[in-house]
Amino acid sequence: MSTTKHAATAHDHITPGASSMRAVIQDRYGPAEVLRHATIARPATGENDVLIRVRAAGTHIGDWHLMTGQPYLMRIMGFGLRSPKARIRGTDVAGTVVAVGAHVTGVQAGDEVFGSCDGSYAEYATARPDTLAPKPATLSFVQAAAVPTSAATALSAVRDSGHVTAGQKVLVIGASGGVGLFAVQIAKALGAEVTGVCSTTKVALVRSAGADHVIDYTQKDVDANAHRYDVIIDMGGNRPLSQLRRSLTPRGTLVLVGGEGGGRWIGGAMGRSLRALMLSPFVKQELRMVLATVKRPGLQALSQLIDAGQVTPIIDKTYPLNDAPDAIRRLCTGQAHGKLAIQI
Repeated sequence: MSTTKHAATAHDHITPGASSMRAVIQDRYGPAEVLRHATIARPATGENDVLIRVRAAGTHIGDWHLMTGQPYLMRIMGFGLRSPKARIRGTDVAGTVVAVGAHVTGVQAGDEVFGSCDGSYAEYATARPDTLAPKPATLSFVQAAAVPTSAATALSAVRDSGHVTAGQKVLVIGASGGVGLFAVQIAKALGAEVTGVCSTTKVALVRSAGADHVIDYTQKDVDANAHRYDVIIDMGGNRPLSQLRRSLTPRGTLVLVGGEGGGRWIGGAMGRSLRALMLSPFVKQELRMVLATVKRPGLQALSQLIDAGQVTPIIDKTYPLNDAPDAIRRLCTGQAHGKLAIQI
């Protein structure tokens, strides 16, 4: 996630024209009410930048973290102590390249791309070329914008950290979330037998993503399940390590991915992930955490899975740019049955 500042300040008034654009910006941390629609100057294209005409932007929980400035560790890490350095929200993007910097190769004007950028809730955005890849031909811009962060995180968790192989039994906790739905599909593509964990209202959704079995945690928790799994991918963040390890095979792999709730300073799930890393050298099971980034090789691998029909982004709802705050509100309720996107 970039901390690049936009050229316009909070008090600028830009007249609509060839050098302006519509965007969703914020000048202070807080709930969705801090987001506002404005007309501001288009971003400048640096020597190493790609300028994109944004066609759609995806939403993910990272947008909420950047909007609220929580956990506070983010502010210390450089995202802005009292207010966000990056005024325009959004990072996941799909669109058309309109210009490239003097030092950029491999990307040219007219290319349809998807990936990660600076401020995707806008008509134009800049990105570094290594965070972009050609848009999968089988996807619309809206579908492509729903892929980057969530699917790249799932790929890192399942393939790179979980090392999932054909025939393994994989448990995906938080299977109905943005990352979870992709994790189910990627694990299936790798030949695993997948069990998803979700609430009652989302059982059908997880089945539609390809899960072989679904556990409704409101009726039966994972610990009550007699099965043991070769790999557990946990997006939930609220189960004790001891419980998760009991559900693993003796030499199984536990992969912890994010997780919400708790700790305003470092985040509730971060403490558990750090404990897992400290414990891992002393047990036979592998305990790992994932902090994925969106880069071209991962996007290209995802494109191959998408074009092969093995991975498909599931879209819950699409919003116009003006209604981006409503998309963030719905994201935070946990009611979405799939990804939320903003069409521009």
